[in-house]
Amino acid sequence: MEVDIKIKAVWRPLSAGDIASLVQVADKIHPDLPESDEVFAERARLFPQGCQGLFDETGEICGYIVSHPICKCEPPALNQLLGEIRPDADQYYIHDLAILPAFRRYGLAHQCLHEILEIVAKGYATTGLVSVYGTGDFWGRYGFKAPVIDEVLEGKVQGYGDGAVYFERKNES
Repeated sequence: MEVDIKIKAVWRPLSAGDIASLVQVADKIHPDLPESDEVFAERARLFPQGCQGLFDETGEICGYIVSHPICKCEPPALNQLLGEIRPDADQYYIHDLAILPAFRRYGLAHQCLHEILEIVAKGYATTGLVSVYGTGDFWGRYGFKAPVIDEVLEGKVQGYGDGAVYFERKNES
């Protein structure tokens, strides 16, 4: 017997009041990669169009995306404040996309990524990210590939934990 389950959840911009709940989700998804409230709050303040929360029908946050421009191949270290979006930023960067397990496999990540990659990131030639927890196949569906990287970037990627891989995709203009 096949059951058609519909998940009611919507993406919307993050507000300052959402950050504590976002961190609770982040801590569940990334227990070995903790980041402070200040890191998430700063990114949402610096680049709100790239930071959205996924809210269930009760208004609870059940996922999020945090993304913003960076200088090409210079992802910030984990739990590091940016200070600003650099005026010479020339690459879009997905810092984190996290959805609680009960809300996965319903196309919610695709919904969000479609908007981010087709609208927000479009002003940049490429989008980069650091893939963790073996999510390379997921990112590959969106055109991300592991390029050859130098030792400096490799060192930064290692700070994201064992098995972390830097990925990049060309954005359509």
